[in-house]
Amino acid sequence: MEQQQPAVKQPQQSFDQAQRALEHPQPKSLSTRAFLLWGLGLTLLVVGLSLVAGSEVRLVGLLIFLPAIAASVGTVRQTQAASAWATAGAVVSIARAPGYHLDDAITLVLTLLFAGLALFGARWRIARDTELLRLRSTAAVIQQHILHPLPEVTPQVRVDGVFEPLQEDKLFGGDIYDVAATPFGTRVLIGDVQGKGLSAVGAAFAVLGGFREAAHREPTLSGLVDALETSVVRHNAYARRSGEPERFITALVLSVDPLDQGTAQVVNCGHLPPFLVRDSSRQPCQVRLGETGVPLGLASLVGEERSAAGFSFPPDSVLLLYTDGLSEARDGAGTFYPLAERLTALVKGADPASRPAAGPASRPAPGSGSDEAPTELAHALRDDVRAFTHPYQQDDLAILTLRRLPATGRAAGSAYTADTAGSTPPRRQEP
Repeated sequence: MEQQQPAVKQPQQSFDQAQRALEHPQPKSLSTRAFLLWGLGLTLLVVGLSLVAGSEVRLVGLLIFLPAIAASVGTVRQTQAASAWATAGAVVSIARAPGYHLDDAITLVLTLLFAGLALFGARWRIARDTELLRLRSTAAVIQQHILHPLPEVTPQVRVDGVFEPLQEDKLFGGDIYDVAATPFGTRVLIGDVQGKGLSAVGAAFAVLGGFREAAHREPTLSGLVDALETSVVRHNAYARRSGEPERFITALVLSVDPLDQGTAQVVNCGHLPPFLVRDSSRQPCQVRLGETGVPLGLASLVGEERSAAGFSFPPDSVLLLYTDGLSEARDGAGTFYPLAERLTALVKGADPASRPAAGPASRPAPGSGSDEAPTELAHALRDDVRAFTHPYQQDDLAILTLRRLPATGRAAGSAYTADTAGSTPPRRQEP
């Protein structure tokens, strides 16, 4: 059966990487080569200026900048080496051209004092960075385990993708997603919580918890979204009483009906519209969803109810869902990532350099009907946007790919799995 297809190992690799960072945190530091080149260059500069100025003892004290800078960007051992080098330079300089005894003594004492302070500062900085890295890694592990593991295969779709939280500024990111195989078909959620950090986690939990419960209860997609709205409003009420900021969530809630093989339904709550990829010979197109609704948590500000919109989603086509970490990524010059252009290039294979190294002969085209195609597309986009924004990741990145499975070999009634057996039988979504 399709549910027994081999799982892609990327999510497990992400969990393992975060787990290793949690168990063995390693703060960033200056490389040994850069440290040696930089130290040698500063030494030559000071010695050269000393020889030109003829005041070697006065300028040799500038070598104390070596351990000071090593303490701010290097390791403890590098700071120790820089301190020893600066002290040795001062001693050799004083012995070679002695001056007044008091001046020589002050120079040596200050060199030793600043070397000691540099060592203390290096140890303190590394201890602080290690603790922060451990906290960030813990948050990343928690967030990745809260979200639904991928890939996920339901009777209607195969869902795959990549998720990379940003750990530099806040402990928790705001991107969320989930997949539910229900008696009413496959329901998929992707969203972005306003803001980041611990205060945004509660809103994310509220939406995910509401989705996992209401997706199996509400027969209509608009009813499911109303339940999510209620969850966010209730969470904001608790947040307001505790003095925390209220949050809203942009979200795209999708439903693939088991009784309809050519279309799908979606409610757009202020989120980015998806792209539909049919095959590598046709250009990907952005799905037209009509008027965009307000984000979850803001329905009381408008008088209109959210309604579901239908769109074409034929078998073997791929639907791309994403967050603004992909569409609003920028390079060093501030240029936005051209998602539509790059997606077309990746699907048609116009830029082999941005594809995985195995080459087109051994890997399926991202837009083909192969089971690996959605995985290739998500990972190719992830690698491409990484190269575009190198060396910095500016926001959480969530990319989901949904491949519509053909109906061959299964009946429409098999749309709900063992965990939903005994529930309300499948019925169509609202027209």
